[in-house]
Amino acid sequence: MLGSPALSEFRNSCIGVALGVMVAGVVVAMSAGGASAQATSMDNYLDRVRAEYGLPALAAAVVKDGVVVAAAATGTRVDGQILPVTISDRFHIGSNTKSMTATLAGMLVEEGRLAWDSRVGDVLGEDVPEMSQSLANATLEQLLSHSSGIPSDTEEMMDLYFSDAVFDDNPVQQRINVLASWQHNEVVIPAPSPFQYSNFGYLIAGMMIEKVSGTPWETLMYERIFWPLGMDSAGLGPQSTYGLIDAAVGHRIEADGSVTAMLWGPAADIPPVMGPAGNAHMSILDYARWAGWNAGQAGRGPQLVTPATLERIQAVHVQTPVRENPPPGTPSTGGYGLGWSSVAFDWAGKPLLTHNGSNSMNLARIIVDTETDIAIVVTTNFPGAEANAAAGEVMEHLYMQYVV
Repeated sequence: MLGSPALSEFRNSCIGVALGVMVAGVVVAMSAGGASAQATSMDNYLDRVRAEYGLPALAAAVVKDGVVVAAAATGTRVDGQILPVTISDRFHIGSNTKSMTATLAGMLVEEGRLAWDSRVGDVLGEDVPEMSQSLANATLEQLLSHSSGIPSDTEEMMDLYFSDAVFDDNPVQQRINVLASWQHNEVVIPAPSPFQYSNFGYLIAGMMIEKVSGTPWETLMYERIFWPLGMDSAGLGPQSTYGLIDAAVGHRIEADGSVTAMLWGPAADIPPVMGPAGNAHMSILDYARWAGWNAGQAGRGPQLVTPATLERIQAVHVQTPVRENPPPGTPSTGGYGLGWSSVAFDWAGKPLLTHNGSNSMNLARIIVDTETDIAIVVTTNFPGAEANAAAGEVMEHLYMQYVV
């Protein structure tokens, strides 16, 4: 895994209950009338955008009042091959996993095992006893809102993520080892905005969740989010089954502009130690389940957390400084809650909950409008600026079609 082009590409990019009716296995649509025509239109639209931006595959879904009203998946699992995707194909959602990690934290806060102001040192000091005082003082809420003073991925952090120690321990112990190696660093909260997009902060938040629950973060994702929501396709790590091309696999853009399909194995995703920061995958319909639950503000079952807790997770906690040309998967401006950005899109006329996610081989985007109880999710198995622009175009088009 170490030293491969995929890891170099990711290292560079980081520093930077019913849901409708399946039709023909590819398109889902429900509307007041003309459902079949609408399904075809959605499919054709996505395929046009996919071709225009040169993407192998593209999928999107609109969920209104907890029900998918339109969804489609188009293209191929592997660039240059005829392996058509289906509506059930799994796509990687990258950093959009962060809102799920924040929701796990909210569950444990409600259970009294954590508090939003729980300090890193108080929870993890037994396992990592020599933390700098500033790091030990960072709170759970600060970690989840990227306002703890822990910086965006540094070269030292990247070396820890991609260390060959990955072969020595389980992810829980790996996370302890990573924090122990970094614990002497002082953290400094910048001014005027404390926001610094920090995968490392989410790694630590995942550790706090693991410590008080006595359960690996990975297991909690299944037991407390995927399974209760009926997200049967959801999983962690590379989206295709090892040895099979049974999902829309990610792609790496080489230095010469050529494209390599990353089928499976360690190089097909971020290191497992970073899981709490972003390694979930799922079908577009299951992603719509998650989006719809959030759009409903915890007013529909299952009650993962109370509406009050979800409101706190979704609320803006920090204003983000403007970032010029941020890497796909990181916010450029607006407000940030706990795993959610709040951005005022020109075409929406108001701030929407949103987030981008990319492991440098895939890309996913989500918008949630809690006022109208509608959400839109878009995924592609390709990285970079073109993928980001295509997903943004689809989000705007679908929002204007189904909301405005």
